[in-house]
Amino acid sequence: MAQVKTKRLGQILVDAGTITAEKLDMALREQSQTGEKLGMTLQRLGICSEKEIAKVLAGQAGVECIELPQVEVDSKALELVAREFAEKRSLMPLHLTGSTLQVAMANPLDLMTTDELSRLTGKYIEVVHAPESEIKDAQTRHYGMNADDASEAPHLIKMAKDALASGVKLGDEDSPFIRLTDMLIRRGVVEGATDIHIEPEEKVLRCRYRIDGGLTQGAILPRELLTIVITRIKIMAEMDISESRVPQDGRILFDTGRRKVDLRVSTFPTVHGEGIVCRILDKEALIVGLDRLGMPDDMGEQFRRDITKPNGIILVTGPTGSGKTTTLYSALTFLNKPDTKIITLEDPVEYELPVINQAQINTAQGFTFAKGLRAILRQDPDILLVGEIRDVETAQMAIRAALTGHLVFSTLHTNSAAGAIPRLLDMGIEPFLLSATLVSVVAQRLIRTICPECGESVKPDAADLEAMNLSEADVAMLAGANTREGKGCSICRQSGYRGRMAIFEYLSIDNEIRTMVAEGKDGGAIAAEAERQGQRSLRDDGLVKYRDGLTTLKEVMKVVT
Repeated sequence: MAQVKTKRLGQILVDAGTITAEKLDMALREQSQTGEKLGMTLQRLGICSEKEIAKVLAGQAGVECIELPQVEVDSKALELVAREFAEKRSLMPLHLTGSTLQVAMANPLDLMTTDELSRLTGKYIEVVHAPESEIKDAQTRHYGMNADDASEAPHLIKMAKDALASGVKLGDEDSPFIRLTDMLIRRGVVEGATDIHIEPEEKVLRCRYRIDGGLTQGAILPRELLTIVITRIKIMAEMDISESRVPQDGRILFDTGRRKVDLRVSTFPTVHGEGIVCRILDKEALIVGLDRLGMPDDMGEQFRRDITKPNGIILVTGPTGSGKTTTLYSALTFLNKPDTKIITLEDPVEYELPVINQAQINTAQGFTFAKGLRAILRQDPDILLVGEIRDVETAQMAIRAALTGHLVFSTLHTNSAAGAIPRLLDMGIEPFLLSATLVSVVAQRLIRTICPECGESVKPDAADLEAMNLSEADVAMLAGANTREGKGCSICRQSGYRGRMAIFEYLSIDNEIRTMVAEGKDGGAIAAEAERQGQRSLRDDGLVKYRDGLTTLKEVMKVVT
């Protein structure tokens, strides 16, 4: 199969001004060690996005670059191309018009595939271009899941029950218990879940998936399969299967057949047996890159300026699961250069970043954030990431690192950007030290986005607008808003939402706010000054995304009221 040659793709991107020659050289050296495609390396390093590569390749091939999630696929076109062929060649049939078959391809320069597809279908092939991730999503939506999907659950459950009754052992080759457990995990990965919950109850074993922030019901298994399923997962996670009275943690590298994902597994003893939660860490699903965070343009420019300062502390705040890790990793990949040493302290290390020295906290062995940070300062770093400031000792060490010429990134659990300041002062940090080192604070939340398949224009809900207590400026900003809602379809599981995006609040520490910090002013006074200066709040960013038809007012209200 014809491919865009590594150096040719890199040179195309350099010529187009998408990447620099220095960044290409860095990516090529990384690729020589991993053996992966250059495009994947460029994305993983945060040098450029999949859509940026797609746009350049489409221009090179002279074809249109499309937004595949917005395209309605013709069932007749789908019938012409076998799923196996489409997956192997990274393409998606779209429309059949007369003797012309329109196909979206991840590599529009692959002439051998278009020739073969033309021969197989007897049609003239019209090529358009779409990113590979969008093609994979479309294949899953329109071809359906693999054989072991949710529709196969009753069949696999029956096979497992029959096998249990007939004395089949868990370790037997091609055991139905293994197939059933793998199906439960695979479905979560394919559906884009962040967590898989296996929950024992009095009469059943329930499986639920956290998708777009909410729990969705999965398979319900009979109680007699509890021990088999739990034991299978514990074996995969290299846990002690003889111990069920105390919580355990483990890790699974799970192969879905299309890609490998990392599962962080946690058991918890309940009155009805052990429950298990598997956190899915999917590197392919991690969207890293400052341009892909969804920050407003002016906020994104300020963030870039702040993270390129030579020293100081930059904080990202928000609850668990609000995307803080993605924001921090995006900043680090932007700053990652051959002449810069970056070291991280994380608990746990969720994704491995190339060229960056990452360390995992091990409290049981005495390796805490404070102790690790003290040791890091002897490793000659330029930039530090401390996963979380949890105590005064860690906070003091972070301050010390910033004062001695390092740029420090970290997180805090606060409700707002301004709330980070009194939180640190309450820990015992001296106001004059905080004012001298703090550069900026980002607060963020994740909100669900409207399903692209079933979203439609609607009139704003008067009751929701009234509940938001809109100011005159808000009303003026929302004038002529492109308000939309999802009516519900099979793609979004009738929810009307598919996927999530971040909304942000940004507090840049200028001279006025720096003086207020030094004087120990409270968070409310600092937030009021930031608002006076025109700095955008979570509420403001949420309203803008509602105005632009990306989410609903109900979603905004859930996180800002």
